Amino acid sequence: MNQDVIITCAITGDDTKVTKSPHCPITPEGIADSAIEAARAGAAIVHIHVRDPATGAFSMATEHYRAVVKRIRESGVDVLVNLTCGMGGYICIGKDGLKDTPAAGSDFVTQKERMQHVIDLCQEGLYRPDIATLDCGTLNFGDGNRAYISTPDYCREGAALMRDLKVKVEMEVFDTGNLWFVKQMVKEGLVPGPPMIQLCTGIPYGVPADTGHLLAMVNTLPANSVWSSFAISRMQMPWVAQSILLGGNVRVGLEDNLYLSKGVYASNAQLVQKARTIIEAMGARVVGPDQARERLQLN
Repeated sequence: MNQDVIITCAITGDDTKVTKSPHCPITPEGIADSAIEAARAGAAIVHIHVRDPATGAFSMATEHYRAVVKRIRESGVDVLVNLTCGMGGYICIGKDGLKDTPAAGSDFVTQKERMQHVIDLCQEGLYRPDIATLDCGTLNFGDGNRAYISTPDYCREGAALMRDLKVKVEMEVFDTGNLWFVKQMVKEGLVPGPPMIQLCTGIPYGVPADTGHLLAMVNTLPANSVWSSFAISRMQMPWVAQSILLGGNVRVGLEDNLYLSKGVYASNAQLVQKARTIIEAMGARVVGPDQARERLQLN
């Protein structure tokens, strides 16, 4: 069991279904304010996607990431900022092979383009993130003909870019083969220690949210990993307890679950507070950003 728990709050994802919640932040100001509230509730890390303020659709624009990080940094609230690099990997397949592929809904770009906002902010120097994500494998995302494409060489390129930028890479693992490749990247020296790994469960059709699958992955983690896990929807809070029992940290937030209880929409701060209640009821404690920095060996 993990006695000292890092909480990550994933503020808003790229799924338009999240916007049905009245608490889903859309503008850079709203996303930053929700992140600040989550930090005050006990999150040591906030995981950030951005949206087009006019439409609510996901965005990859550096200007929106810059505005979010600037507002968080200038708030005086200490929290580690973790920016997604997961956008730009979707390909929708047509029914006639290459004749109508990529189909509508594809956003596939290069690995560097997926990370351009992180590169920009690091080069500017003012609002660089502490952490950024790398999706460590290809996956069928739900039914239909949409897949997320992250090949071994794309992953290698992303890990090397983050290493050179001195941004901690959080390796997101959606299936068991993803973890196999994470260990390969660690072996190749692409990932400075300690490895930071997020085990993502319950997303169709990745690894299921059940104890057996999670335990199998935990038992094959690279040595000295700082790891966390989450499950989506109604399994989010049970997974807080499950992750802690197996020695990990936790992630909650509106990206993965909209509800505080059945039919009751949650804010990010409320989800963090509920997770904190579970953690403390188990006899563990929530750690702050300074201890998280120390454990992650951030520069």
